[in-house]
Amino acid sequence: MAYKTTISLLARTCFIAAVAFSLGNSAIAQRVLLDRVIALVDQDVVLQSEMNLRMADIYSAAARDNRELPPEDEIRDDVLEALIIESIQLQMAEQVSIRFDDDMINRVLNNMAQNSGMPFDQYVATLENNGVYLQTRDQVRRQMMLQELQRGMVNRRISITNQEIDNFLNSEMGREVMSADYFIDHLLIPFASGDSIDERDAKLKYAADIVARVSEGENFLEVRTAARRANIFPVETTDFGWRKAENLPNLFSTIVEDMEQGAVEGPIEAGNGYHVIFLAGKRGGTEQIVKQTNVRHIMLSPNEIRNEQQTIGEINELRERILSGEDFASIARQHSDDASSVVAGGDLDWVSEGGMPREFEIVVDQLEEYELSEPFETATGWHIAEVLGRRETDLSVEYSRSQAEQTLRNRKFDIELQNWLIEIREEAFVELVD
Repeated sequence: MAYKTTISLLARTCFIAAVAFSLGNSAIAQRVLLDRVIALVDQDVVLQSEMNLRMADIYSAAARDNRELPPEDEIRDDVLEALIIESIQLQMAEQVSIRFDDDMINRVLNNMAQNSGMPFDQYVATLENNGVYLQTRDQVRRQMMLQELQRGMVNRRISITNQEIDNFLNSEMGREVMSADYFIDHLLIPFASGDSIDERDAKLKYAADIVARVSEGENFLEVRTAARRANIFPVETTDFGWRKAENLPNLFSTIVEDMEQGAVEGPIEAGNGYHVIFLAGKRGGTEQIVKQTNVRHIMLSPNEIRNEQQTIGEINELRERILSGEDFASIARQHSDDASSVVAGGDLDWVSEGGMPREFEIVVDQLEEYELSEPFETATGWHIAEVLGRRETDLSVEYSRSQAEQTLRNRKFDIELQNWLIEIREEAFVELVD
């Protein structure tokens, strides 16, 4: 049947197989026989094993929190309905090609590990020992697909008027929105479960040395990159993006408020290791004077046809052609792999500070106007870049209104999400299997 080809079903089948294998060969047939289809949902199915897992999670959480639950049949009905609606959404996500690769899943798991106060390897080992590693990866992937789908489908249903923005900015909540945002670069030198006191002391000294080097003027990201490449100790990083202090981990929230932009703090000891934080940016308040750079670039990414060394050779060749007098924009249109800028001849227009990937921004910040960079690497590929201009722009009004619009959008999102879920549920084919 066609529905058995869906990725969601494959993921669940893999999990069932993994559980069965962990029980031994003699249990495989028994596990498969015990599982069954309990609902048909468009081109997908809901399995009894999914129901059992969700029910077990609910009862486990209730026992942990000492919370009373409604009758079992009510919980079962609610869980089944939730699984049906989830199935509908996952099929829609598949249809519009929403997917997340293993690297993305690993980054989420790494954040989960940090929130649990454990190094990544230890966190994974704990999940494996509890027999839930594959289940956890599948749940993370599914949740990310659901969130991405909901964001795309629901946001297009929401409109925010200028009058709504004006009213919000004049409110108490509006004034709170204007509180400072912080951009933190971060590294962690994690503890290992078997570390001796001497090993921890060595890691503390290593973290303190990083702080000292940055305090003396070295670039934080360059120091961090060098530390990762040296691999004297494992170095983990987290991209927090722009956040208000209260939305940062508690370990950092009170520290960053007293930091000046460009300052470094650490080592900060926590249960999972030694942290070092660098305040790369700070914005907020009624005044928003932002540094902007007009930059253009050419990007080449390794692929099935062109390996890493060939990519490096080609980007160097393009650089020499430009230095010899060929037009940058023409070469960008012919060769750049950056789809977002290729039509504009590689021109990224005016980009505010913090609006470029950090590895890219470091190089651009060191360039003089109309200076062509050496080839450099980021997560997306190899680049050459040229700065066309620099300026400072007052974005106070634009920023405050943008923040207000986003806050209002978030407030409307949940209501529109529920309306949308009701609509797709009513439109779906659902048949319960006795």
